[in-house]
Amino acid sequence: MLYVLADWLGFPGILNLLRYLSFRTGGAVATALVLGLIIGPRFIGWLRVKQGKGQPIRDDGPQSHLAKRGTPTMGGLMILTALGVSSLLWMDLYNPYVWACLAVTFGFGLIGFLDDYDKVKKNSHKGVSGKVRLMGEFAIAGLAAWLITYNNGTELYLPFVSNFHLNLGPVYIAFAAIVIVGSGNAVNLTDGLDGLATMPVVIASVAFMLIVYLAGNAKFAGYLGIPHVPGAGDLAIFCGAIVGSCLAFLWFNAPPAAVFMGDTGSLALGGALGAIAVTAHHEIVLAIIGGLFVLEAVSVIVQVFWYKRTGRRVFRMAPIHHHFEQKGWAEATVVIRFWIISFVLALAGLSTLKLR
Repeated sequence: MLYVLADWLGFPGILNLLRYLSFRTGGAVATALVLGLIIGPRFIGWLRVKQGKGQPIRDDGPQSHLAKRGTPTMGGLMILTALGVSSLLWMDLYNPYVWACLAVTFGFGLIGFLDDYDKVKKNSHKGVSGKVRLMGEFAIAGLAAWLITYNNGTELYLPFVSNFHLNLGPVYIAFAAIVIVGSGNAVNLTDGLDGLATMPVVIASVAFMLIVYLAGNAKFAGYLGIPHVPGAGDLAIFCGAIVGSCLAFLWFNAPPAAVFMGDTGSLALGGALGAIAVTAHHEIVLAIIGGLFVLEAVSVIVQVFWYKRTGRRVFRMAPIHHHFEQKGWAEATVVIRFWIISFVLALAGLSTLKLR
């Protein structure tokens, strides 16, 4: 909004700062962070009143989690509020990638909200049918993928290889939709402990903040041998808004959590990362930077697949963070060690920018 206004006025005086992505990215981080911290206490109080018993806790999960009964969920609404206001305030609203990423974020957030609402209303952990959720997610992701490819092409680029790509044609839209949906659900599966998903999302967003900035700059992209995507740099601001809103949420989600983000937040944030990666043509790099999310999702797939065929479990409990809890690790230990893994994987993903 501010950029569009400044552009209309011709960027006079101090408004000339709005030309710079770095300034608007910093503004987006600060706006989302401050707004999230301001609305947090009242928002959490409102959720407590509306939800009563809070998020249902599984009886067959780790016994230590039973003490969390009564903690409200849908804290993702707080994240989405701060993220939405900050993004609309600082981003170039003429940019189609902005609307594609916002559509995925808030579309997935709506699906997550309906799931959370159903769980709270019925006091059950089941929520909306998985098939219904996936149909909605693929519809939103497919539309966003079409919008992105309409302006961005259908090439798949490989990390560690310069100036090489595969043109997948219409198949790329399906591939991109799978990336976005997979990312959303992987983050959703990771969100099982206080703060576990939030900081890795922040770390991944910081990594992609750099990637989209470089991809959007023809000189830097050419030097590094990565795909140049005109307009992708504006998504650095979107990444900044994610960072600010997640840090504000983490203030209240730090153990012992005063609120859970729920599917409302985790699906939205995961989908946002997927859409950003598709826009920058760094879908495979997302699997490296977000390797922790991939590990969590794979642990569930392996557990279900093996149990259905043998009646035995590979892990004591899935997702894998519960496996380590069952082994006797304290919740804080699991969370911090997974944060470290996420940080290392982000550095590994960023190394692909130069190792080509």
